[in-house]
Amino acid sequence: MIINVAAYFLDVLSGGLLGRWLALWPLSYGFLPFQVVTYAFMHGSFGHLFFNMIGLWTFGGELERLWGTKRFIQFYTASVLSAAVAQLLVTWLMGSPYPTVGASGGLFGLLLAFGMLFPNRTVMLLIPPIPLKAKTLVLVYGGLELFLGVTGTQEGVAHFAHLGGMVGGFLMIRYWRGQPPFRGRRRF
Repeated sequence: MIINVAAYFLDVLSGGLLGRWLALWPLSYGFLPFQVVTYAFMHGSFGHLFFNMIGLWTFGGELERLWGTKRFIQFYTASVLSAAVAQLLVTWLMGSPYPTVGASGGLFGLLLAFGMLFPNRTVMLLIPPIPLKAKTLVLVYGGLELFLGVTGTQEGVAHFAHLGGMVGGFLMIRYWRGQPPFRGRRRF
């Protein structure tokens, strides 16, 4: 969270130059390999940063206590990277020239993990304030992201990056559990 907040204010102080350099650019529009990580620390507005940090604190804090810092960082990184791959694929297929920023892909991976590990835990939405079971929240958000991504209803949001983060998180948990498509037994 500290890195995200610091990066946001450094980007503001740089007049947006830092964000333009560290954002995830499409493959044919200025992509650099380090951007598959750095984009996750950049945010387009204070509101974008604020809501991502609330989600990171809400879901990430509990998961970090459960897993420990090392495993949490491994999981979050897998979610961020898989979100980047999904976004790069979609921008390549669509020919989009726009960059991607934000921790949302990693956050959606954390949301999925929270729903898998605490499926019956009640979570209160902020807007509107509706209590939902964690597993329901994950299904609703995943379905909504898929719908919005396919229909293009909410332009300027990386819906497929969010879904990519969820897929990466799901695969990481399966890997740790030694479940298909991964072999062997790992302790989770």
